[in-house]
Amino acid sequence: MGFTSKDYEKIEKLMEKGVDIPNPMTIHVGDEVDINNISGNNVKIYPGCRIYGEKTVISSGVRLGYEAPVTIDNCQLGAGVELKGGYFCKSIFLEKSNMGLGAHVREGCILEEEAGGAHCVGLKQTILFPFVTLGSLINFCDCFMAGGTSRRNHSEVGSSYIHFNFTPDGDKATASLIGDVPRGVMLNKPRIFLGGQGGIVGPVRIGFGNVVAAGSIIRKDYLEENKMIICKSLPNAVIDIHPHAYPSFVRILRNNILYIANLIALEEWYIHVRQVFLKDLEFGHLLYEGLLDKLLLAKKERIKRLKDLAENTKNTRPEFYNNFERFEAVFTEDRALREGIKERDTFLEGMEKHRKGHDKSYIDFIKDLPEEVSCVGTMWLDIVVERICKKVSGVLPSLKLF
Repeated sequence: MGFTSKDYEKIEKLMEKGVDIPNPMTIHVGDEVDINNISGNNVKIYPGCRIYGEKTVISSGVRLGYEAPVTIDNCQLGAGVELKGGYFCKSIFLEKSNMGLGAHVREGCILEEEAGGAHCVGLKQTILFPFVTLGSLINFCDCFMAGGTSRRNHSEVGSSYIHFNFTPDGDKATASLIGDVPRGVMLNKPRIFLGGQGGIVGPVRIGFGNVVAAGSIIRKDYLEENKMIICKSLPNAVIDIHPHAYPSFVRILRNNILYIANLIALEEWYIHVRQVFLKDLEFGHLLYEGLLDKLLLAKKERIKRLKDLAENTKNTRPEFYNNFERFEAVFTEDRALREGIKERDTFLEGMEKHRKGHDKSYIDFIKDLPEEVSCVGTMWLDIVVERICKKVSGVLPSLKLF
């Protein structure tokens, strides 16, 4: 089936808006795409690209497909985003984030300002805070990563790295926290470095400032900060397999709960802080909606994977299986019931006071917050996380999770 006049109609309108399309006969824009959500300011779409999805947003300065064709499907792209080649679905990329040739970014990903990856990077349900950089040939699904203060001082994942997110028992209750939300959002914590040719067997937690030696496979939590971590290879062995045994069940469940609690803390941050800075941007309300949508996808994914874990352990951990509905309800209750309101309001007051007379971008503003203000913000988000964990412990008291 050849190129039709109907296909060309939207492309022609985009070019009339000012979108630079060097070879318009080679690209495809879906009928469902709203071209009102595509900026005409300094946007360039190289040959072979495909744009789909009624929720797709393309802001000014975006570059698509410089190294190879790009397909985007229901993604929201902030100003200056560059996707050089690959497939991108149901994810959001904030200002100046980027991905190289051969990227495969599936649903539920959030790349905040200036985060990105080199060639052949696979992501799904992944959240990268500002400046986080991924090398080449990486599979980094089901992760959250923060740390660093600028493009020169950023958290990094070395090339040929993998987050092992599927267990022999067939579950994915494996999401890992590399850094955390309450401290990470303040953009003042030391960077985290994960050396190349290594991996993480999720779910684990890693503290800020840690350096993991190249070739190391992380299998446990390292919560201390500013340490060098060197992991030796496992010795050769042949041992019996006990399906669904989960000898580290409490740690696995605890880390999953903390991950979801951090997602909820991030949602609070987006609602009360991010929204203030997004509202004045081009397509800012759509970017804001995109962020909340991706967090909703992330929470649903994690709860779904925990439900699988409950099913796998119903005979060995009946308390978890029998109380799963109550367990799930802790994460889906109305936001108004959450704690930390006093600390939140104190932080927001301090933030507004600091904003007077300042005309700074989100990144510069947050980095410039007085320490006493950022500390209160971290306290607020810590309370959100801690109280959620406490409520979950009340549902499963015998496990002594927290």
